[in-house]
Amino acid sequence: MSEEISSSPTQARLDWTRSESMQTLRALAPAPFDAFAQLEQAVFRDGALDARTKALIAVAVTHVTQCEGCIDLHVRNALRLGATPPELAEAIWVAAELRAGAAIGQLRVSARHLAQDA
Repeated sequence: MSEEISSSPTQARLDWTRSESMQTLRALAPAPFDAFAQLEQAVFRDGALDARTKALIAVAVTHVTQCEGCIDLHVRNALRLGATPPELAEAIWVAAELRAGAAIGQLRVSARHLAQDA
């Protein structure tokens, strides 16, 4: 994937919009593509949370959503923003625990049936 460093307010972030596949998508549907790119810029700029913290959140979330390209992009962005490998690992474990917890939390649905068969 060919990315360049963005000149946006999220200076250290990789610009995913420049890849060939993304340019093809933009050519086919420019309005939603541009709106999505603007949303990404707004979401990841410093605010109540700094860009580095947001990058760590993105790493965790992309592991739950299981988007390989997104994981690659967000891990590299987090590293560029100063996140450390131990911080990345911890963020990934938080995501893994929450994903597992959600599965266990759904036991209440199956428990109704399990109780009937006992």
